[in-house]
Amino acid sequence: MTAERKIIHIDMDAFFASVEQRDRPELRGLPVAVGHDGPRGVVSTASYEARRYGVRSAMPMTRAKRLCPTLVIVNGRHEAYKAVSEQIHAIFHDYTDLIEPLSIDEAFLDVTQNKRGVDLAVDIAREIRQRIRSELGLTASAGVSYNKFLAKIASDYRKPDGMTVIHPDRALDFIAGLKIEQFWGVGPRTANRMHYMGIFTGADLRKCSLAHLTEVFGKMGRTYYDFARGVDNRPVETEYVRKSVGCEHTLESDTGLRSTALIELYHTVLELVERIAKGHFEGHTLTLKVKYGDFTQITRSITLHNVLQTKDDILAPAKRLLKQVEVSATHPIRLIGLAVSNPSPEAELHRAEWVEGYLEFED
Repeated sequence: MTAERKIIHIDMDAFFASVEQRDRPELRGLPVAVGHDGPRGVVSTASYEARRYGVRSAMPMTRAKRLCPTLVIVNGRHEAYKAVSEQIHAIFHDYTDLIEPLSIDEAFLDVTQNKRGVDLAVDIAREIRQRIRSELGLTASAGVSYNKFLAKIASDYRKPDGMTVIHPDRALDFIAGLKIEQFWGVGPRTANRMHYMGIFTGADLRKCSLAHLTEVFGKMGRTYYDFARGVDNRPVETEYVRKSVGCEHTLESDTGLRSTALIELYHTVLELVERIAKGHFEGHTLTLKVKYGDFTQITRSITLHNVLQTKDDILAPAKRLLKQVEVSATHPIRLIGLAVSNPSPEAELHRAEWVEGYLEFED
């Protein structure tokens, strides 16, 4: 990668659970889930011992305990995780200041011009992983390539505690063999749509014309077209720009009453307004998220000309969105969430709709 950019993606392994196992030696080697142990509790992170039983983040805790009867459940300590994340970033800064955090436990580093004068990005990635292990007692996986898309995929390729390098010379062959679900920015809904189009791998995606992809997926069509060809010119952005502010409430019990749903919506709006004020955030798009008792979920969005900041700005459109959602005894609601965001061509890639998603769910 001599003339190319040198991008590293570092992803901590089962971060919250690993911190707990590090700080509590009696948990090492045991199946651990971080989260609240209650009828409405959800798994924030599962250790790799727990994942062997099928336990995953965002899974209801009741189901996790059925899958793994010996599961050890630990309440989260978010201030501790933040402190460790700051230590990890201090290590990053020894090599480069071009750091783009994706969440509390992962980041991109541009080491094309680095502080150590190291020629090979793989050597920097190897040293960072070794320091995280020796200085912090944790493991991280790393991906190394010439752009963010490939570095991100590479870091997932040999988790946990692995490293993958995708050289420009073999990038196209590597991409061709990927399942479409492995592409960054392709969620379950988009994957299903691609399957309907006969797209199951990177090779299939590469056969699609730009015109067809943009017709079906809009602006994201160009992104998918480029990704299939190993093209991603996005820079590593050192300044974090918040894409959205959101909050969500899990109801004490599922409700099929629209009146109860409206009350919960009102309280969610009040919390959202507080978060917007605290973050001095300005956005024009309001998204409603509803999760039903069977754990299926839907979203509804509306974009307005005015900035959404106050209760008066948000409550009326939130009610309009709720009217578009079924609430009944046969389809009771379990969770209501609201988020305000700025329209962005990269909305599919960033997907940071819920503030809780930053701290409470990671993989």
